[in-house]
Amino acid sequence: MRPPEREAGPGPQPGHPYPHPQPRPRNRPRLPAPLRLARSSLRAHRRRFLGTFAAVVLGVAFLTGTLVMGDTLRASFDSMFTGATRGTDAVVRSAVTVTAPGEAQGNRGPVDAALADRLARVPGVAAAAPRIEGAGQLLAADGTPVGGKGPPTLAGNWIEDPALNPYRLAEGRAPAAPGEAVVNRGAAESAGLALGDTTVLRTPDPVRVTVVGLATFGGADGMGQVTWTGLTRADAERYLTARPGEATSIAVRAGPGVSQEELVAALAPVLPDEVEAITGQRAAEENTEMVSGRFLGLFTTFLLVFSGVAVLVSVFTIHNTFAVLVAQRTRENALLRAIGAARRQIVTGTLAEALTVGLLASLAGLLAGIGVAAGLQALFPAVGFPFPEGDLVVTGTSLALPFGVGLAVCAGAALLPAVRSGRTAPLAALREARTDASGTSRARGATGGALLAVAVGTVLAGVLGTPSLWLAATGAVLAVAAFVVLGPVAASIAVRVLGRPLRGANRRLARRNALRSPGRTAATATALMIGVAVVTLFTVFGASLKATADRTVDRSFAGDVAIGGASFGAGGSGLSPRLAPAVAALPEVDTAVGLGRGVAEVDGRGRALTVTDPPALARTLDLGEVRGSLAGLGTDGLAVAADEAASSGLAPGRAVELTFTDGTRHTFTVRAVYERADLAGDYLVTREAWAPHRTQDADTLVAVSFADGVTAERGEAAVTEVADRYGRPEVQTRQEYAESSAAGIDMMLTLVYALLALAVLIALLGIANTLTLSVHERTRELGLLRAVGQTRAQLRAMVRWESVLVAAFGTVGGLVLGGFLGWVLVRASGGSGDTASAFAVPGVQLATVALVGLVAGAAAAWRPARRAARLEILRAIATE
Repeated sequence: MRPPEREAGPGPQPGHPYPHPQPRPRNRPRLPAPLRLARSSLRAHRRRFLGTFAAVVLGVAFLTGTLVMGDTLRASFDSMFTGATRGTDAVVRSAVTVTAPGEAQGNRGPVDAALADRLARVPGVAAAAPRIEGAGQLLAADGTPVGGKGPPTLAGNWIEDPALNPYRLAEGRAPAAPGEAVVNRGAAESAGLALGDTTVLRTPDPVRVTVVGLATFGGADGMGQVTWTGLTRADAERYLTARPGEATSIAVRAGPGVSQEELVAALAPVLPDEVEAITGQRAAEENTEMVSGRFLGLFTTFLLVFSGVAVLVSVFTIHNTFAVLVAQRTRENALLRAIGAARRQIVTGTLAEALTVGLLASLAGLLAGIGVAAGLQALFPAVGFPFPEGDLVVTGTSLALPFGVGLAVCAGAALLPAVRSGRTAPLAALREARTDASGTSRARGATGGALLAVAVGTVLAGVLGTPSLWLAATGAVLAVAAFVVLGPVAASIAVRVLGRPLRGANRRLARRNALRSPGRTAATATALMIGVAVVTLFTVFGASLKATADRTVDRSFAGDVAIGGASFGAGGSGLSPRLAPAVAALPEVDTAVGLGRGVAEVDGRGRALTVTDPPALARTLDLGEVRGSLAGLGTDGLAVAADEAASSGLAPGRAVELTFTDGTRHTFTVRAVYERADLAGDYLVTREAWAPHRTQDADTLVAVSFADGVTAERGEAAVTEVADRYGRPEVQTRQEYAESSAAGIDMMLTLVYALLALAVLIALLGIANTLTLSVHERTRELGLLRAVGQTRAQLRAMVRWESVLVAAFGTVGGLVLGGFLGWVLVRASGGSGDTASAFAVPGVQLATVALVGLVAGAAAAWRPARRAARLEILRAIATE
């Protein structure tokens, strides 16, 4: 019997000397030729794209982190306010609001607290309780104020009904006797207070309180440095309202089966005139909008502006990288053209490289951005920023927008180099591979000069005469464009000038290398120039704000010392109106006058009022020329600043109608017009005129002039002793008061510098990447230099000095451009004539910026210089 035959298979057959050939793989879809070329190029030269990759990752990460942080904060605050007010189905409040310029939220008058009892009897109402709210600043265990540098410091009555009370007791008990208080737990921790401790609450009159309870709001200990102190209803009426029986609003809870809309409809018939009811959901939304719309909106916009600066710097870095790569691949592209590649294929291949880098970098940036948001969520509470606890909220928009920006930036920045690569002639394959020799041209110089002339003209039109911020901003944008266009022209001149002091063969070679391609030098330096320009802009603007504050105090404050509250922000509780009379009674004091604040509509327009004693004010503040009399304002007169009078058509003897937050209307007569409104404000009224309409009365400043013969030390000591009895507000000299008026500027500049560090880092990555490509491009040249005797140290020094020259050009250009833009911003936003802001150039700070730019330029050359020094001489000489 014959054995069965073997089936033919891929393995070797018995007796056959060779195995059967493997079967051919099935035909797989192949990528188009341009994409295959792009893939091969990326694989072969992936290290050349590291700088581009890093620039996109940083820009996308910053943008993603900002958007995720904003979404998380909005969701957290919305959840917090919704949870805290879940039991409140309706809020009854005054329908009259007065909004002064610069305020995002209107001021409302009080309602009758007794209205709560009437509302409680309305069918469908389960409970109603008055809410009394006002300013109240706690003092810590060491006597220092808690909060007050921006976030509000609040006080109110403790509501017994837990459904209507947004606060929940976490420890201790509710206040039941005069002088007892509940404090939000976050504020107590910041103040070092515990149950049973006694401290002072400024309302603004100092009130001695004992902490009997600690509370949370919406499950959180507090919102950053926002503080809240709960008092008994009697204490709240006594210290937080102008008259007993007043309330800020009334919280109402519906009975079973009654919706919020039905409850509001049932309340409407029993409400007095100019009192309204809104649903609890709408009240929660307004509270959320007050935080997210004002604070979060401004903060995220602020961060997005710096994200835009980082992305703009990335554009220049990416564009320069691809411009250099296209120039270096001239011969390669020409060979492709010679064997039949179309222009479209060359362009498509270059753009495919850019999009591939953008795709990978954007994905990495998204992950990094979520990490940035998580880091900020953990970091911000430690520095007092209101970042509630909770999971990160990552929406589709927060991911799609940065991802699209990353792709668009890469594709847009590589577009011109890609088009240039497609124009390569096939005959270029017969030439040596050339470098990027883009430089200057008459057309570029003429275009840039014309653009700069138009920019200067537009700026002058926007800042001279009546300032126009939009016109000045248009001129500033044109100026930036002119600087970019004139970059190569300026690079040739600047590098020669900046490099002239350099001595030695290596430094001269560095200068010639930087001059070899002015276009490349300008493109590399432009990224750094933009970052330095923005830093300089804010530095100059901040210094100008400080100079303006100093000038304002010098020319307007005629007193010897000032007693002030919070210098900026919404925090603090102000100063007791009884402080100024107590200081004025001192034998060491000639005049002490308090300046309070009120609001009213003047002929239908919301305006801030300064409540004071006008004759005494004129002895401590320099009001300039006064037309009319400040002594006879009485209860129906007011004084107006000259600029406000001119814009509103007011003059002595003119009658105007004032509408107050309590809904009353009264006719006032303009009895004086004064020249300077720096510290006095635009409208002055007497305390007697304001008293019937006041709510929680407080002063923002007490100006003090000493009696003749009283030394500064003696007078300040006497004033401080009295001030300590009124909550220990700070007594400041004229210079200290001027510095405190600008206290928020340094904080703002610190944040700006921290954010702009990212843009500068991206710019330095661009310099390092360009130098790395330049080293690769000049491999043979560097090898020859080493062959004729140049040492590794000399070669590293040459590359470093080239980087320093490029960084110096970018830094100097940024200082000039930023200084010009700072001047434009100061002049356009600071008014004109006597009210114009002072322009100041901070020499020390700008010198520091210049030094940091030069040092950073040297640091950016570390890796390229190290790589250049490690080249093997023979292999480098043999390189084509």
